[in-house]
Amino acid sequence: MTEPHAPGPASEPAPEVSPEARPPSWRTLTAALAGIVLLWLPVLSLHLTSALFAALATYGATRAIAAWLRSHRPGLRHAEGLALAGGIAVVSAVLALLVDWVAESTRSLPALLQQMAATLEQLRATLPPSVAQHLPASLEALREAATTWLRGHAAEVQLWGAHTLRFLGHVLAGIVIGALAAMAPTPTGGGALPRALRTEGDELVQSFNGVVFAQLRISALNAALTAVFLFGVLPLLGRPLPMAASLLALTFFAGLLPIVGNLISNTVIVVIALGSSPVDAALALAWLVGIHKLEYFLNAHIMGQRIRAQAWELLAFMLLLEAAFGLAGLIAAPVIYAQIKQRLHHRGWW
Repeated sequence: MTEPHAPGPASEPAPEVSPEARPPSWRTLTAALAGIVLLWLPVLSLHLTSALFAALATYGATRAIAAWLRSHRPGLRHAEGLALAGGIAVVSAVLALLVDWVAESTRSLPALLQQMAATLEQLRATLPPSVAQHLPASLEALREAATTWLRGHAAEVQLWGAHTLRFLGHVLAGIVIGALAAMAPTPTGGGALPRALRTEGDELVQSFNGVVFAQLRISALNAALTAVFLFGVLPLLGRPLPMAASLLALTFFAGLLPIVGNLISNTVIVVIALGSSPVDAALALAWLVGIHKLEYFLNAHIMGQRIRAQAWELLAFMLLLEAAFGLAGLIAAPVIYAQIKQRLHHRGWW
């Protein structure tokens, strides 16, 4: 008769896997991303992107400055109010400088028109006759063509004016909403729905801040490299470009638009250089292509650190949203994609 085996040590239970760490099913993935879709679908469909971005920028800047003030002055009361007042003062000063710059540019308009006339003559002499015949013969012909175009497109110009006014109204409303949200005390407690909404809002603000700060670094780098070319390389070669300061400002502000902004600023620089001479255009094209290759890796590193995305991912998502919602989708795409990646990362799915 065989003796029963002595019972071995009890086997340890398998460690439980957190529900958020399990591979997502279509149902759990859809539920996780539903909040992002419910936020952005009406924003993009109703053309409220400018209002939302203005609100996020105002809210984020006010809270960041208030946190900095409290870190240097513990116990400071009304830090958000002081931060908001300081932000308004800075923005007002920037707008005053911008208005002064526009007024100065208007006073130099005759010289700019003469430069355009000289550029037209150079282009007509340089380009093949089949192409040159489509250019205005003189500055007066250019004015007549512009006047004729405006008369034929008066309705479109009026519509653009209405869109501009609506855009400014949305931005102003967004600034007011962001300021009120920043001044309001942070709520605590509440039911499940308020907590979920606060979580969604916090993720949106973090995603927006990540994209904005990453794009600011990228745009500053692009502007610095372009400044080396415009104010260093070309003057040393005895071939300075006209309106170099304006081109540099365009490079920085256009660079705030991911990927596409570089294409816009580079195209303008090459066209202006072509107006000076084909050699200048070739130099500009070679320099911009060279720094673009360098920026491609730096941009991928900077943006990847902030939103955990490579350049090809972001570009594909931008193309998708541009096809669906136009320019608003193109501008909002980096923030939306950052929010999606952040949601997936927090749940252990990415």
